[in-house]
Amino acid sequence: MTLDSTRNLTYSLGKRFHNQWRKGNAMAVTRRQFLIGGGVAVAAMTTGLAACGSNSESGGSADGSADLQFAWWGNEVRNKNTDAAIAAYMKANPNVKISGQPGEFATYWDKLATQTAGNTAPDIIQMDMAYIAEYGSRGALLDLGEGGADVSKFAEGTVDSGKIDGKLVGLNAGINTPTILANPAVFEKAKMDLPDDTTWTWDQAKEVGAELTSKVGGGVFGMSSIFNDATLSAFLRQHGKELFVDKGLGFEAADVVPWFEMQVAYEKAKAIPSAAAVSEEANKPLDQSGLVTSKAGMAMFWSNQVEAVNAASGGEMAILRYPSIAGKATERKAWYKAGQLFSVSARTKNPDASVAFVNWLVNSPEAAAINLAERGIPANTEIAASIQSKLSPAQKSVAKFIADIKPELAETPIAPPPGGGTLAAVMTRYQTDVLFGRTSPADAATKFVDELKSNLTG
Repeated sequence: MTLDSTRNLTYSLGKRFHNQWRKGNAMAVTRRQFLIGGGVAVAAMTTGLAACGSNSESGGSADGSADLQFAWWGNEVRNKNTDAAIAAYMKANPNVKISGQPGEFATYWDKLATQTAGNTAPDIIQMDMAYIAEYGSRGALLDLGEGGADVSKFAEGTVDSGKIDGKLVGLNAGINTPTILANPAVFEKAKMDLPDDTTWTWDQAKEVGAELTSKVGGGVFGMSSIFNDATLSAFLRQHGKELFVDKGLGFEAADVVPWFEMQVAYEKAKAIPSAAAVSEEANKPLDQSGLVTSKAGMAMFWSNQVEAVNAASGGEMAILRYPSIAGKATERKAWYKAGQLFSVSARTKNPDASVAFVNWLVNSPEAAAINLAERGIPANTEIAASIQSKLSPAQKSVAKFIADIKPELAETPIAPPPGGGTLAAVMTRYQTDVLFGRTSPADAATKFVDELKSNLTG
């Protein structure tokens, strides 16, 4: 592939995925970026990419030696852990050299897009659920199932996350699930008990939020907005729909009109702040967010973010289930999500060595003892049990929550198809318009669905 064609591909990716985020340090990452990873342009592999050719035919040197590159995004803790894991693996496998390529999410995908288009992608790639179909459906990722990946001890519902078009192109690096975190200090100030998260409905969650706002006062709200792509997925699943299905979008405009209407109802009840405050909250650094600063009683976070939230707040948040329609936790259609995935480039010159390293990352006690639950609770159930005593208090609470919700799990949602990674940004834009009164829930729903369909087919 020529330099010009690489530039053209990268430009087209940036145009298609227009939701650019500013680069920042760990504490400057906004709450919205923290929740969705800080998304930027993802590499949509075009058919022209196939002309670059594949280097995967080579299995490495006859003596088993290999020189690999491993790219990931993360924070100081993840970087330190991953460097230690790489060092441990190389010590046990002296013929293998692994060069780490750590980065920030805000620049990771642009770099990976350019590398993949130029046929210089790293051998091992930390992948995200939002974008795995962009790479996997266009032949940029190795079929790990055929490559010898071992998922025999993975918990039920944790393998399918990495399957695209019937091929296993990513291994779950850690179990994650959406939660509502509650700040006990705010509830204590209101002299209220924490809600029963096994029986509360969306309407009751609104009532709890409104009561907190009323009783605490002083600009404290019951919750910061809990309405994002994760809770939309939960809401749709409880109504028999999905964000995505094999043929594209899994819902129509009529299905999300109640979603937008519910947000208006929450705002009118003062369960959430004003539209302006909701927008401001989404762009605050984590350490200045409402939940962390006790300016909000509840907020939506992913389970693998609990430790970071606790650290930022200096306290211990309660982990709650998100609400259901009927007030039955077993009907809330919960799911295990891959916090991240480990993939291998289809163009690696060392497929065997790359898969061997990925297998070691997800299945070895040595790797688990180093990484613990920083990427989420290990999908390998035996490995998860082996590190239980070594987990931090926050990680132990997450592990218990992950285990407790097993009876509430439904089918694992499929990965977003190419273009689906834009859903969160598009939804946020129309939600903001609705809360500001610039458009009606019905109009927002129609425009939201139309734009998403265009992104999926564009």
